[in-house]
Amino acid sequence: MKSLWLLFFIMILPVTLYAQTGQIEVTASGNRLLKLAVDAPRTTAPLANPATAKVAQDVLVNDMNVSGVVTAEGRSSQPDSRDLLLADFNYTPWLKAGFDMLVKGEYSLNGDRLTVEFRLFDVINRKMVTAKRYLGSPRDMRRFSHQFADEILRVITGEKGVFTTRIAYVATHTGNKEIYVMDWDGTNPLPLTKNGSINLNPDFSPDGSELIFTSYKRGNPDLYRRSLSSKTETIVSNRKGLNITGSWSPDGGKIALALSKDGDAEIYTIDRDGGRPVRLTINPALDLYPAWSPDGKRIAFVSDRLGKPQIFTMNADGGEVKRLTTSGNYNVNPRWSPKGDKIAFSRMTDTGFNIFTISPDGSSEAQLTTEGNNENPSWSGDGRFICFGSKRNGGDGVYIMRADGSGQMKVSQSKGKYFQPVWSSR
Repeated sequence: MKSLWLLFFIMILPVTLYAQTGQIEVTASGNRLLKLAVDAPRTTAPLANPATAKVAQDVLVNDMNVSGVVTAEGRSSQPDSRDLLLADFNYTPWLKAGFDMLVKGEYSLNGDRLTVEFRLFDVINRKMVTAKRYLGSPRDMRRFSHQFADEILRVITGEKGVFTTRIAYVATHTGNKEIYVMDWDGTNPLPLTKNGSINLNPDFSPDGSELIFTSYKRGNPDLYRRSLSSKTETIVSNRKGLNITGSWSPDGGKIALALSKDGDAEIYTIDRDGGRPVRLTINPALDLYPAWSPDGKRIAFVSDRLGKPQIFTMNADGGEVKRLTTSGNYNVNPRWSPKGDKIAFSRMTDTGFNIFTISPDGSSEAQLTTEGNNENPSWSGDGRFICFGSKRNGGDGVYIMRADGSGQMKVSQSKGKYFQPVWSSR
């Protein structure tokens, strides 16, 4: 089994051993999901752009259907003057069509300047619930629509959505393993690294402005840090041997990672600039993949100290080591949920790798995936979703699902191999 554990790291590191209270109830009568209609934004200005309005409608419908708290449909009504001005309008057609809520919008284009306003209506009680106005350029319509989807979730659940967040991942489009960033739904993919080498294990800083990752661009697996708004990559740790599986602390002040500078791979913490290394594990085994609890008090990690890769937890200073997983012969990739109530991980099963969750006390284990090979789970900032890398249907892609395993869908859109996704918290 030790050889299998090592083989896993050879595969991923091929150079070395490796709701404020909402105003709307979430469910309607009969315990059914609320129905939301999204009317494409309209304009009273002479320069109309139907494609821009369609983008807004499509984004809002997709976001809200993925959320799992409503069913959304794009609908278009025959407008009258009151509709276009978002003033008092006729609720009756929407009631007759069976909708509980309605999104209406108005936009104007003035050269390269876009103004858009969205409003959410409670159709049953015939009142407006919330409204937001956004100013930008036409290319911002998608982002504005994601922002209003976040607002709709805040109203319904009391907690803002995560539809404006991003996912970083490793892909092989160029023939090398480079790191990319995309919107959560797979749009706007952008390359982050272009060094023609092997780049692995990205992790977002808590504020979402930076990434750390391991790169072999200088031959050794070194840890780098990079701002998403800059092309400069700063070395954080280039100690002899492995500098891998870096993980930001919740306050952004420290990084936990695996170092092999003293022999076998052990878990350390370092400052965000790479200084003051503190060794947390002391064991003649491979210890890797540290993952912080949201309060920063505990760290989950992977170790084969009992002969098989299992997940353990310990205090952030290395004390009180406890075994977490007791089932399966191969458990890796732990990630703590933002609320601290679950840890997601990947386990080798009879059908391949699958994603599981487990409570921090070792109870309530649940299998979330059953199709293909599924690894590297990462939680959205609200804990509502998990992204993961999956090899299924003849390809390797980035998928998302709800925290209970429902609603699995592929979000990566281009061909090629995608793996090691991580979801930004903001």
